Amino acid sequence: MASLSDLSLLTTQAYLNGEWVTKPHSFAVSNPFSSEVIAEVSDCDEHDAASAVACAKAAFPAWAATPAIERSKLLKQWYALIIENQAELGKILTLEQGKPLKEAVGEIAYGASFIEWFAEEARRLYGDTIPAPSQTKRILVIKQPVGVVTAITPWNFPNAMIARKAAAALAAGCTFVVRPAAETPLSALALAILAEQAGIPKGVFNVLLSSNAAAIGEVLTQHPDVAKFSFTGSTRVGKLLTKQCADSVKRVSMELGGNAPFIVFEDADLDAAATGLIQSKYRNAGQTCVCTNRILVHEAVHDEFVSIYQDKVARLTLGNGLDENTDIGPMIHPQASQNVHNMVKDALDKGATLLLGGTPATENNIYPPTLLTHVTPEMRVFREEIFGPVSPVVKFSHEADAIAMANDTEYGLAAYFYARDIGRVWRVSEALEYGMVGINEGLISDTAAPFGGVKQSGTGREGSHYGLNDYINIKYLCMGGIGQ
Repeated sequence: MASLSDLSLLTTQAYLNGEWVTKPHSFAVSNPFSSEVIAEVSDCDEHDAASAVACAKAAFPAWAATPAIERSKLLKQWYALIIENQAELGKILTLEQGKPLKEAVGEIAYGASFIEWFAEEARRLYGDTIPAPSQTKRILVIKQPVGVVTAITPWNFPNAMIARKAAAALAAGCTFVVRPAAETPLSALALAILAEQAGIPKGVFNVLLSSNAAAIGEVLTQHPDVAKFSFTGSTRVGKLLTKQCADSVKRVSMELGGNAPFIVFEDADLDAAATGLIQSKYRNAGQTCVCTNRILVHEAVHDEFVSIYQDKVARLTLGNGLDENTDIGPMIHPQASQNVHNMVKDALDKGATLLLGGTPATENNIYPPTLLTHVTPEMRVFREEIFGPVSPVVKFSHEADAIAMANDTEYGLAAYFYARDIGRVWRVSEALEYGMVGINEGLISDTAAPFGGVKQSGTGREGSHYGLNDYINIKYLCMGGIGQ
């Protein structure tokens, strides 16, 4: 903790009902690069989770009744404080998560952008009037907040995933309880400090810390006073949590795993494609759900593209995320590195060719950027989400073959392709079975765009003006007796 210059944004206490709560038990938060324990934080149990939901329920009527313009002002104050403290928030994020500081600082701005966006959207929750069937009736539609929202967020984007969910919930008039990943609770607590400073009322935004994901998850998904549950994480866990929500028929949003294809057609700008692939593949050491997983390259440009790409990958700088020159930092923990290495070994055993990397992680848990060619569909790197800095390249001959391979997965979150032919752009865009498609672009996430997938990559959309839909109830009002 000594490297943190502003300890005012660091706390180890849970934030429940506007109070900072110390628990008798704690769990350690470690720096993935050094393995140094940077904090011991309060470990909440299922009783604390139930209490957090109760506090959020108690706060809901007043918050829902708060005029939209007032909710908007408070969210804008929260946004301003986050931007004011962007550098320090980025440092905290890098210390507990490991990603390069420049990425971490960028994530803070990205997360804050959702708070700013939904602060504005709060004032635009318009209803409708509908032509009535007679002169004696009027038909109206109004929008109301669903109630208490609970969320479980991942370690790979510990600031932005909370901000994206909480901003929409609070803008709609809902109250919010989040359990951040045990690996990265400090970023969530820093957000809570700034929410308190911004004047967000007690009980409206709550941060529940716990090392017992299963016990807390059961409360947040099954408590009768929870109206909506939101989760970002693996498809396996998402399926379990969805089942737990089913008995009480809760509103559910799931942003789950991916297996993103990156297709390079023969008419692509190869240098631009290689640059876009670097952005898509190696951000956060490949530990994002929208990272490229499979690289499909037309046979006519395969060798040239691989050469260009290999040169760019070889220039990436590995190291401590706090070093401003670092491009790729550590994996989140040693087991994550080992899982990636096992997938690489599986590919090599089945005939893949290793061009770069492929060695075990360093003592600082950095897995080297790895490039594989002659990859085939039976290899794990083709079938499974890698979640690490490995680039598996597959050669294809025809457009239809590329589309078929791209769609040959249970996932459907993000896809990317590079091409210049306008007909192909339309055909491929419409044929890809994904919720988001990047066309000649490797970075696609944007506040104004709907984020989410299809198939087993989840349900619902976050961000954009669609992002409020899962946090509101639509109520139909039929007014009679209006005739003279």
